[in-house]
Formats: sequence, structure tokens, C-alpha cells
Amino acid sequence: MHTDPNEFFKNATLKICSSLEIEKALWHCLLYVREHIPTSQMSLHLYDPVTGIAETVANATSDKYQRLSLKTPLSEKGRRQVEDQRSLRLRRVLNAKDDAVAEEVGRHLGGNAVSALIMDLVIEGRFMGVLTLHGEHGKPYTEEHEHLLRLLNEPFAIALSNSIRFRELQKYRDLLVDDNRYLQGELQRVSGEEVVGADYGLRGVMDMVRQVAPLDSPVLLLGETGVGKELIANTVHNTSPRRNGPLIKVNCGAIPNTLLDSELFGHEKGAFTGASTMKRGRFERAHHGTIFLDEVAELSPEAQVRLLRVLQEKEIERVGATETTHVDIRVIAATHRNLEGLVSMGRFRQDLLFRLKVFPIVIPPLRDRKGDIPPMIQHFIRKKGLDMKLGTIPPLAPGAMSKLMHYSWPGNVRELENAVERALILSSGKHPVFQHYDWVEGADQNTRKEKSLSLPSMDQAMADLMRNALSLANGRVEGKGGAAEILGVQPMTLRNRMKKLGVPFGKKAKKMYQGKMPAVFPNWPKIPG
Repeated sequence: MHTDPNEFFKNATLKICSSLEIEKALWHCLLYVREHIPTSQMSLHLYDPVTGIAETVANATSDKYQRLSLKTPLSEKGRRQVEDQRSLRLRRVLNAKDDAVAEEVGRHLGGNAVSALIMDLVIEGRFMGVLTLHGEHGKPYTEEHEHLLRLLNEPFAIALSNSIRFRELQKYRDLLVDDNRYLQGELQRVSGEEVVGADYGLRGVMDMVRQVAPLDSPVLLLGETGVGKELIANTVHNTSPRRNGPLIKVNCGAIPNTLLDSELFGHEKGAFTGASTMKRGRFERAHHGTIFLDEVAELSPEAQVRLLRVLQEKEIERVGATETTHVDIRVIAATHRNLEGLVSMGRFRQDLLFRLKVFPIVIPPLRDRKGDIPPMIQHFIRKKGLDMKLGTIPPLAPGAMSKLMHYSWPGNVRELENAVERALILSSGKHPVFQHYDWVEGADQNTRKEKSLSLPSMDQAMADLMRNALSLANGRVEGKGGAAEILGVQPMTLRNRMKKLGVPFGKKAKKMYQGKMPAVFPNWPKIPG
């Protein structure tokens, strides 16, 4: 049956332009083209000459159409064929199995046992991609079929070019929507925070910040809750070469394990129920910037493994993705916990601690830098006064500063900030008197008593426990009634921990424990009364 070329070109072009979704347009075109050219399926491909990868981006059969990202690394023979035959814009293949490229690509599409028409899509001399028509059994392609298909080179090239640009726009739109959603939730005061005490109680800390800020080395911030670890993390980032990049903050203890992968590493659209859009994780958002892992000790063992991989490889994988994504990040971690003690208890990975603790900075508590209290109080009065829209900044009531200087501040800077806000509210914007702190006039003696009753370190407590168990076991580590059985651990584990903590054991040390009643935790304070 003879086909009118003009009619064929007009109708096929209308089908190609029938949808912005290239896979759907390909299907519409297939349903029309197969009336004139024997075709079981059509597919569109992109080729990257640098990597030698052919990517199938759309496929259509008479029953269905689908958008794909099916990547096929071509063999050396296939790459040579593609690059050497670039001037041959349309090829007729009698059997796809006999063609290096058609066989490799068609293997995944089930079309490598029939004939094929393969056409390079070119517009204004620029190669855009490849269109493949898979034939039907017993119906070989003819020169007339080739002539008809050549008519569709330009419409398909334009459609493929528009599809590529449309997908890129969709990707950037999703990124912008995702960024906007995230920034709306994470937006903080543009002015930032001032490091009060940088020239006094925090001078040593700020010297260390100035040393490490220009580098990309990980930083571990240690200190009690409320000492200002997040503020120091901000300072490290803002004085580093990455200051123009993002600073992404993660509260590791606030993310449920079920959401951890999605929050930290992101997910693809349709990766799971409810994943209606692509979402980038915190690590990907921190690309070319800094990620601050607050309360890093609260991560689950599974999360620690995933974090270690990110730190080692600098790569993440979104949930539902088939490829890894490289991230250029600087890691700042913080905790108020004793990480070495958690390692000895098996609750924190030692290799992860080594990765994080490249440059530790210990931030002293407020009770050890009381000279910073007066400037801090003035800073918080100004800050809270502006927030409360007070016309003038009220001075402290007589005697108020003395009360605050004598208080031990167990909640550190955070407690001091809250105390100032409460005093301003109670004083209705007049002289803050800090009535709540009247009872702490003699706090110095109480503070000294509290310090004398402080508990030993975790390592010290564990060493005392091991010595007591050895005394009860007459110096024996293993066997019936041995120290390992008393403590409920494996003998090898106990020996390793005793070596680490310097607790003597073995034949030479047996005499130390035999016949002796164990001391009840000699390093622990005696509680009066």
C-alpha cells in the first residue's frame, strides 16, 4: 500500500506534538506509524560519548508507554560503531542480534530478535539522540520505510530536545519548591548571634575556632547542655571559606529511626507511600557548605553505620535512587555525652568517634567563666527588649547582679537567657530584679559542696567495678565464680576492658585480690548522713 509522504509527515508530527510527556507522545506516534511501517515498539535514547553509556529515556509498545532511565554501557565495539557511523543518520538492521549497539541496548527491551530501523536525531547539525523502531517478525523493512522515517527526523529531534529541557525545568522547580519548604521551616534571624565572652571566658575556645575554621577538618564540640555549642558551630562556619554555602543543622536525637534515611539522605518521587515529590536530604542540602550534627551521641547504631559511610566516601544515596550523589561538606558534631564511655559500653562506634574527633573543642560551663555573666546579661536584656518591643533598655535593679554572680547556673547560657526574659516579663519592662534567685545568696558554699560530691568518671567507675569483681573471685577472671561470670560478660571482653583501663589481672595480680574483702567503690564520694 502506497503512503502519501506529506499526509504521513503531517499526521505523525501531530502525534509527536500531542503531549509534553515524550513517552506518551511516542506511544501516540507508534499507534499511527505502525499503520504504514511494521513496528512492534519504539524507543528513544541518549548517548554520552565521554562515558560511552546509552540511556533509554522512553519506550512505547502497542499496550503501554513508559519513561525510563535505563543506562547501558556500550562495549568498545559498540562505541566505535556509534562514533564511526555518525555520518550515517539512518541504518537498517536485518537482525538486532547481529548489530553491536542494537543487541546491547535491545537486550533490556526484548527487541533484539527482530529487524530494526535506527535513526540519529539531528537538528541544526547538533546530535540530540537516537530513535529506534523494532520490527515485526516476518515483515522486513524496505527502502520506502526508511524514506518515511527520515521525514520524522526533525520533529522527533525537536520533541526530544524540548523533553530534555522540560525535565530539567521540572527538576529545578522541584528543587526550588523543596528548598523553599525547608527554608521556611528552618529560617532564623538574619543577624545571627554574637559570641559574648570571646575576649574573656571563651578566649581559648575562640583561639581554637580561628585555627580550625579555614580548614575542612571535622570539628567535635564538647560541653554541657546549654553552653552554646550551636553558637560556636555558627562561628566556625561563618569564619570559614564555606561561609557563602549553607549551614544545615540536624538534631540527631529528634529524628525517628523510621524517618532517618529520608531526612538525612532524601528520597526519590514514589520511593515509598507518601513520597509524592523528590526530596533532598540534609547532607545534600549542605553541599558546598557545613552540616552541624547536634547531639550526635543519640544516633542509633544503624544510623552511625550510615553516617560513617558518608564521612568516608562523601557520597549519599537517596531512598529509591539507583545512583549515588557526591556531597562536598564539612562536618561539625556536638554532644554533652562522654563518647569514650559510650564506646566502652558498646553504644557508640569507635571508628566513627575517630572520624569525628579530629579537632575537639571543649566549651567550659558558665560557672567556670563567671566574668562573662555581666556582658551576657546586658546582651540578653538588649535582645529580649527588642523582641518584646520595649521602648528603652531597662537597667538592672540594685543588687540583682550580685544574685546572678553567686548562682551556679546548672543550665548554663540557656538558663541565663531564660532568666533574663522572665525577669523582664515580671518587671513589665522596668528594673529587672530576678526575684527567683533571692535564695542563692549563699550558693558558693553549696556549689563547693556539690563539687565535692561529684561522681567519678565512667572509666573510673568501671575500673572500681572490675576490681570488686576480681576480689570476690579471688583474682580469677574466667570459670565458675570468676569475675567474668559475676559481671555477666565474656572473659575475653573483660580482659580487653581491664587492659584499656589499667586494671591488673592474671597470675601476678592474683595475690592482690585473694583473701581481701572488696572495697565498696573507693573512688566514689561518701554521702553524708
